[in-house]
Amino acid sequence: MEKKMGFFEKLKKSLSKAGNGMLGAIFAGGERVNNEFYEELEEAMIVADMGMDTAERLIGALRDSLDEKGIKTRTEARQELRRIVADEMRADSEFAADKGPAVLLIVGVNGVGKTTSIGKLAAYYISKGRQPMMAAADTFRAAAAEQLTVWAERSGVQIVKHGEGADPAAVVFDAAASFKARKRDILLCDTGRLHNKKNLMSELEKIRRVLDRELPGVPVEALLVLDATTGQNAIIQARAFGESTGLTGVIITKLDGTAKGGMAEAIKNELGLPVRFIGVGEGIDDLRPFDADAFAEALI
Repeated sequence: MEKKMGFFEKLKKSLSKAGNGMLGAIFAGGERVNNEFYEELEEAMIVADMGMDTAERLIGALRDSLDEKGIKTRTEARQELRRIVADEMRADSEFAADKGPAVLLIVGVNGVGKTTSIGKLAAYYISKGRQPMMAAADTFRAAAAEQLTVWAERSGVQIVKHGEGADPAAVVFDAAASFKARKRDILLCDTGRLHNKKNLMSELEKIRRVLDRELPGVPVEALLVLDATTGQNAIIQARAFGESTGLTGVIITKLDGTAKGGMAEAIKNELGLPVRFIGVGEGIDDLRPFDADAFAEALI
């Protein structure tokens, strides 16, 4: 029987596709670091969806580090770039859900895998001995609650939902009451899309007021789900949502297809948003917490 591929192996295989192979090829062999190397590296970084600003800043950091340490070969430069990327991709703050009870508000445009990600998050937390539940507060998209219910049943978790077009804050109010009564420790809220910045902002502000009142002391993380295959368009989405929703991090899905992965570095560099989870497949266990060291090794 074929051995099941581990999560890191899937990530490494995925990021070696669609342009990231250029990054690895530049470091192959024992050639020395020169101006041509930096030009090739910048091109490969842009192809890998890092964007010009992030590519230039990373190359500047690499130049300074190689000069300071007297590194002359591309093999050594690869290890140094991995270290730089890993250090920069580490979150600047702890993730609330790692420390105890927390609410995760999940936002994202249609098609990025928002509902699927919530289902996979529920399965992940169950595997860690936690007690998650769901709130179907994206009440404006037809069949959103039904899709989330399928995932709730698949994951074996409770879901609180109202009818289509209901007040999202009312759904969260009922979910918060159930969260307390059933002594759950992770509340996964499927919240709005960016159909209108003003409406989304007011909607989420109302939800947050409900949570602050009903679950005082329980921290709230607002996570944006992004499709890795959209590349630099993901940066545009993250910037638009960030202006409206007070994001605290991102979930990157679909790193198993044609995605190049560099957009994760750009999001952290340009917007200061940590990547909290990444998805590398369709399986229920293919969404995992982001590991900066594993990501840097797979990317480069």
